[in-house]
Amino acid sequence: MGSLSALGGGLIGYVVPFLFVLTVVVFFHELGHFLMARLCGIKVLVFSVGFGPEIAGFNDRYGTRWKISAVPLGGYVKFFGDDNAASVPDQAAAASMSDADRKDSFMFQPVGSRAAVVAAGPIANFILAIAIFAAIFMTVGKQTTSARVDAVQPASAAEAAGFKPGDLVLAINGEKIESFSDMQRIVSISAGETLSIDVDRGGAPINLKAAPQLKELKDNFGNVHRLGVLGISRSMSPGDIKTEKAGPLRAIVMGAQETWFVVDRTLAYIGGVFVGREAADQLGGPIRIAQVSGQVATAGFTALIHLTAVLSVSIGLLNLFPIPLLDGGHLLFYAIETIRGRPLSERAQEVGFRIGLAVVVMLMIFATFNDILRLATS
Repeated sequence: MGSLSALGGGLIGYVVPFLFVLTVVVFFHELGHFLMARLCGIKVLVFSVGFGPEIAGFNDRYGTRWKISAVPLGGYVKFFGDDNAASVPDQAAAASMSDADRKDSFMFQPVGSRAAVVAAGPIANFILAIAIFAAIFMTVGKQTTSARVDAVQPASAAEAAGFKPGDLVLAINGEKIESFSDMQRIVSISAGETLSIDVDRGGAPINLKAAPQLKELKDNFGNVHRLGVLGISRSMSPGDIKTEKAGPLRAIVMGAQETWFVVDRTLAYIGGVFVGREAADQLGGPIRIAQVSGQVATAGFTALIHLTAVLSVSIGLLNLFPIPLLDGGHLLFYAIETIRGRPLSERAQEVGFRIGLAVVVMLMIFATFNDILRLATS
């Protein structure tokens, strides 16, 4: 009986944070599409968080049905003239539309308006992330420690490069380093790459060359991450840690920088997978997101909302990939339409969407397989 209660509590501990994070991210993504469509004079029929049967909803004064659906793994906005949630045009309905109806429909809008509506979803995700990061920097602040080397591990990349205790890292590959965490971020994504590191040693500038070693490290929740490591450490006593709160403008800039870091790291990882530098087993799906959401929630609301920002960036970036069915696929079709002077044929678009669906399904299956395998071996 006790084990069943623990299992139920564990499921609730994962599911509730997961639904919170995903609902916020999906809602703002679809809100971006919705607001831009309204701005362009396009009639919106449905705004749904989730797929499948409707659980609850209402109609607004413009005739849009706002609803929460049974499967909370995404969402969609359906425009007037769409055949389905993927915004595939309803060709049968289009043939009988009046001129007034065509002005309200998505498919008869200029290509620039359609592209703006599609791009607004991912852009909304990036704006949400910047806003969350900025709010954290303003209210909670950012903890920093100077990039001072307090210890060098034996047989490490740092020892081979000639690091000494007391060294102060000033820059890596010409990029200014202001804190130990700044250095960790660059090092963690640079395994095997030779870095040019400028340090201050007792007032004298020295340049060192070091190639971080790829190692498997466990976080506080027992999750394994493959990261680049130099092999240096920093004292984390209370007197060494500073918490700085930023003003509104500075916080927005820092939020944008944090958002770009997530984008850059994600693209670097995906590129590494294709060239064989990174392992694809780090890709995760809904189970992984739920697990991480539950783990992070135990660290407090700030940690959970920070995860929401990171996931928002990831969802926005993923949707910009040129895969039919995703926003990036629609933008690809619109780019081709602009170049050709006319849209692709209905048949070509249908084939494209089927290929896109197959790619998305295969990625979901692969990510879910990774999730299950990770759970089984943890």
